[in-house]
Amino acid sequence: MIHHKVEQNSEQWFRLRLGIPTASEFKRILTPTGKLSAQAATYAHRLLAEWIIGAPLEEEPASAWMVRGTELQDAAVSAYEFLAGVETDPGGFFTTDDGWAGASPDRLIGADGILEIKCPAPQTHVGHMLTGKLDREHWPQLQGQLWVAERQWTEIVSYHPLFPAVIIRVPRDDAYIRDLEASIQAFVLTLQQAREVLENQYGPFTRAEPKEVPPTDEFGISDEDLDLLLREKFPTTIVVPGSADRLLSPDD
Repeated sequence: MIHHKVEQNSEQWFRLRLGIPTASEFKRILTPTGKLSAQAATYAHRLLAEWIIGAPLEEEPASAWMVRGTELQDAAVSAYEFLAGVETDPGGFFTTDDGWAGASPDRLIGADGILEIKCPAPQTHVGHMLTGKLDREHWPQLQGQLWVAERQWTEIVSYHPLFPAVIIRVPRDDAYIRDLEASIQAFVLTLQQAREVLENQYGPFTRAEPKEVPPTDEFGISDEDLDLLLREKFPTTIVVPGSADRLLSPDD
């Protein structure tokens, strides 16, 4: 496991996670019930496109609730720290040792825990108040973060400023993680094979594998350090021989 101490949603963070599967999208590889997802091929094509162009593809427009959740994140962290009586640390970005899978926990709790922040609609939050449970749809992300970051449990804070906060603890599910790890490894192998096909037919493309960020006293690293770390990750200009009159369809 490698912990890259970068600020989330920064340029550095985007560059580190480019073209590799990350925990928030593991549901596109393995479903919450442990079945292979029908979305895996489309997700692979997206990651391959990012790898070729050297930039993240535009996401779907954020919903009003997603924007609101981002705005409330600091308040949610403060509420959790007050209720739990603990301090949390920035999550940064984790990768597996080989750099082929990543995760961005919202916050870290001590040496073993993760804090996941949810700022849902009022009716969803009331459901959390009544059941003390989170929808199963989040299972691939929650367990994926524990796997990649090598941690033991996650505490989820469901936060809405008009209601009491709800804290839900999710333990590590090793049985699910074994299936998830095997599925991610198979998915990554498919990505690697697809990259080879693309390079042989349309390349060369340049992408050095992620390496560990040099440790720093402060959270985050300088742009100079990151440039040194990722100098070969993407070319400044990608030349695709013989492709001037060819456009690839989304299904190619």
